[in-house]
Amino acid sequence: MFMTKKQRDAIYENLFREGVMVAEKICKRTQGRIHPDVTGIPNLLVIKACQSLTSRGLVKQQFAWRHYYWTLTNEGIEYLREYLHLPPEIVPMTMKKQAKIVDNKQPRGGRVGPARPAYSGDQREEYRREKDANVGPGGAGFGFRGGAGRGAGRGGPAQ
Repeated sequence: MFMTKKQRDAIYENLFREGVMVAEKICKRTQGRIHPDVTGIPNLLVIKACQSLTSRGLVKQQFAWRHYYWTLTNEGIEYLREYLHLPPEIVPMTMKKQAKIVDNKQPRGGRVGPARPAYSGDQREEYRREKDANVGPGGAGFGFRGGAGRGAGRGGPAQ
């Protein structure tokens, strides 16, 4: 399939930036759709460019629920870095570590001070002992509730 160098570069740049690419499978309904991530490029060109990279082993392809998912391999990262003339410091989003989220909000109830865990080790063990004591034969009372089941209210055995 013919595509211009400008279109191919836009697809490769987006793929390298994100590290992954998603495209909906082509059917009659979605035939001429523009890809939502790569502006101005038809979905078909994105699929064909990524299939080309898949055949060379540069991306890994997964298909589920009418969507193609492509993930860059290490060889693909090196190839796109060389193709796009990028320095080695630039890496895809999937290779970057996310910063830990620190919650500095005050806890509910207006309590000031260090927050305590939901369960300490002692509380957990005590709960398990109580739970285990209630399990087994004779651990729970048996009762009969009348009126449930077939025939209740229609001249069943109670009458």
